[in-house]
Amino acid sequence: MDHRREELEKKRAKLAELRRQREERKRTAMQVREQQQQQQTSTGSRVDSQDINDLVNSLVGERARSPTSQLSTASGTPGISGEASGVGRDRSISSATSIGTQIGSPVPRAPTPMSGANAASVAVAAAAATVEFRSTEMTIFDFPPREKIVYNKEVQTAESGDVTEGVAVVPEEEIERRVREMRDKDEKRRAARDEEERARRAAEAAKEKETKRLTEEQRAGILESGDFATFVDQKSRIMERALDEEFDFMVDYTLAAGANAGAGVGGDGSSGERLELAHAFHDDKVTRNRSVMDVTWSSRFPELVAAAYNRNPMAPNEADGVVAVWSLHLRDRPEFVFSAPSDVLRVSFSDFNANIVVGSAYSGQILVWDTRARSQPVLKTPLTGGGHTHPVYSLKIVGSTNAHQLISASTDGLVCAWQLDMLAQPQEVIELAHPAHLRTDEVSVTCMDFADNETAAFVVGTAEGVAYQVNRYDRAGSKAGLNGFDAYRAHAAPINALNFHPPNAPEFADLFLTASSDWSMRLWRARPAAKPASAASADIRPLHVFDAFDDYVYDARWSPAHPAVFASADGTGRLGLWNLNRDLELPVHSAATGRALNRLSWDRSARRIAAGGVDGSVYVYDVGGLSAPRPDDHLRFANVLRSLAA
Repeated sequence: MDHRREELEKKRAKLAELRRQREERKRTAMQVREQQQQQQTSTGSRVDSQDINDLVNSLVGERARSPTSQLSTASGTPGISGEASGVGRDRSISSATSIGTQIGSPVPRAPTPMSGANAASVAVAAAAATVEFRSTEMTIFDFPPREKIVYNKEVQTAESGDVTEGVAVVPEEEIERRVREMRDKDEKRRAARDEEERARRAAEAAKEKETKRLTEEQRAGILESGDFATFVDQKSRIMERALDEEFDFMVDYTLAAGANAGAGVGGDGSSGERLELAHAFHDDKVTRNRSVMDVTWSSRFPELVAAAYNRNPMAPNEADGVVAVWSLHLRDRPEFVFSAPSDVLRVSFSDFNANIVVGSAYSGQILVWDTRARSQPVLKTPLTGGGHTHPVYSLKIVGSTNAHQLISASTDGLVCAWQLDMLAQPQEVIELAHPAHLRTDEVSVTCMDFADNETAAFVVGTAEGVAYQVNRYDRAGSKAGLNGFDAYRAHAAPINALNFHPPNAPEFADLFLTASSDWSMRLWRARPAAKPASAASADIRPLHVFDAFDDYVYDARWSPAHPAVFASADGTGRLGLWNLNRDLELPVHSAATGRALNRLSWDRSARRIAAGGVDGSVYVYDVGGLSAPRPDDHLRFANVLRSLAA
């Protein structure tokens, strides 16, 4: 409390001191103003008094002379006139004195003795000469007269005859020389200033670019940062793409077409009839001890191909599944590497979003990666009973840009439809079951495909070697689910691949191929989806059987351009190119890799084929003109199909 009281006393004392100082400043300001007013008043009074005295003297003198002359005229005697004049002088003086005294002029005057008559005349004159005065103030401003500028049109050069003698005339050449000298001096000064400015800027730039030494801690922090690693990875990929680009810089475009035919551009007909290996992608850091499970081309970027890999049994600390996106312009390493918690069995680029890559895993999860994000999936399905819990070997994106879905099928006979932006729950679920199976009703789906422009019905290949038609919705004469009465029964082993004819020829849209582990392929004509199901079990027979294989046939894919051309991959590592217009028993061209090939994929232009091997390599073959259709190929293929059906 004492401390608080002391603080209050100090504050009161400080406030009192502030009030005292403020009062002193007020008194000082008032004294200064009073002194200034007194000085102005005294100066003005002295000036006004002097002016009034001068004015009174001039006026009184005139009025004093006027009554004196009147008196002298009335008397008519010179003596009186002389006295009157003297009296007039005394009166003027006395009146001036009296007036000066009235207005405050301190002028003492001694009384003058005079007679009674003189006194009376002086009184009369004083009464007549009484004047009232008023004081006024005038301020005179001296404004200078406005200058009037007048322009006259005159000749500014003198004629030669009017030149005054003794004045030197400067020649025109001398004037020009002086002007040039002045101009040269100005340019030199300007150049010197510019040079100084450039030197100053160069010195500042050199100072800014001065190399700064980093400490060991700073260097280690930069090298270990994620941003630095991302920057180096992106820029090094750009440099490698530029260095790996194959182009004949010595090509001469002025020569004839045949002169540059050997440059690898397909100048002659023979170069277009070869199946050549163009690229082989392999990276030990990513693909060592892994097998390629699926390959697919990007529909937006024709130089990108994605490959799905299973786990590496020799590296338990690495990711179980990997998806590598390879570029034809970058050979030594992939453009993107995505990881998965399980073996990736199928992979596909989204046809409606170039940055999205979709995959299916052995664990039953559906995974979505984004090329703009990190290596981890941006979306994935949960490991619950709502989706797949068995390996998913079938994956297909169907629909249009504004309405598309992802269809997946697992080995437990479950078919799901997903929205790519919502993988928590499937939009549709279809359980495929066949009551004629001996041990279980489940249908183990190993492959699946949709016909062109068909989203409500599809065909699945199973592990029992039979293909079935599946309806997503109820139709007239058939219900949603597996149509067990119409079976494509011909294989004695699991069907590894099923592929419908591409949309390049609508009349062949119902054709599809199946590849099986029974060392054969089959050509089928699908039953129309809108046709009612058979009342009794009916087996549909294939149009043709291709059995010129020495091992499992893992994949078969139609050419996107030629109606009668397709490719096959088998366990011996042979890539076969078939043309049914030319041969029904053997491939017209083939290439051997030495290791088994698991999957195939054509690019959109039908000039390249990507094949994935069990050694983890992705082989890209240049087809050239082998897949280019001729005008009569459609008609010839139709005739071939009619002969096979007969």
